[in-house]
Amino acid sequence: MSVAGAKPLELGIVSDEIAPDFRTAAGHGMSWGITRYEIRCLASGRVPDVRMAEWEDAVAAAREHGLMITALSPGLLKHSLDRYGDLERELRETLPRTIDCAWQCGAGLIILFGVQRRPGETAGDHARVVELLRRAADAAQSAGMKIAIENEPGFHCDTGAATRAIVDEVGSPSLGANWDPCNAYGTVEVPYPDGYAAIRPAILNVHAKDTARGSLIQCVPVGEGAIDWEGQIRALVADAIVPHITIETHCLPLVEQSAKNVRTLRALLGNAAPAAGV
Repeated sequence: MSVAGAKPLELGIVSDEIAPDFRTAAGHGMSWGITRYEIRCLASGRVPDVRMAEWEDAVAAAREHGLMITALSPGLLKHSLDRYGDLERELRETLPRTIDCAWQCGAGLIILFGVQRRPGETAGDHARVVELLRRAADAAQSAGMKIAIENEPGFHCDTGAATRAIVDEVGSPSLGANWDPCNAYGTVEVPYPDGYAAIRPAILNVHAKDTARGSLIQCVPVGEGAIDWEGQIRALVADAIVPHITIETHCLPLVEQSAKNVRTLRALLGNAAPAAGV
């Protein structure tokens, strides 16, 4: 639970949920009071596969304005084991380049995924997934960073409970979870409170979006969909396990809907804040 004097929970945002150009995204974000940004895509592609000049400009912009790059999301380990060679290549080539980018921008967290499921999977398949994630965690630990697995439907890490179980099985201090309640919607568990209760000890980062149908089929502004964001925000404020919540808008028009999400989440955070002296 939270302790007296704990810092209030802040808001961050995935930069390309505003605009692909980082300076443009940051300009809007700063006007909303946002100083924390997760980088997933720039105009030239997904990190680290972006133009070097564009990447360097994004890093320079963050430094010029005193912004924090909270995490990088290169989209690794999104294939099934049918594409094991691609998974291997990502660990061998893409993850080290992502770690280099993280060093350059001061991000201590890299978000990846829990390997897509395939029909008829076996215990041996599960063991291979665990080993892939263990290797990712080992690479991050050697670099002084952490890996957060983002839960996503159709993946070995889909629910809060499944993600927590794999994190525990890997057993690395450098591996945790990127909890996305919306991505758990439509699975066998209720994202909040059930999924959150299962995954809470493993959470390193939180994504905020909402949906009216399926986890990713029809995303809507936060508070207008199926996710109990009021309850989830209350719990995150009370438990004080992350310093910020990262907005991942996923509905158009991005600038307007991202601004709306900022307003909604600020209101929820204000309502969840403990009374003075409590």
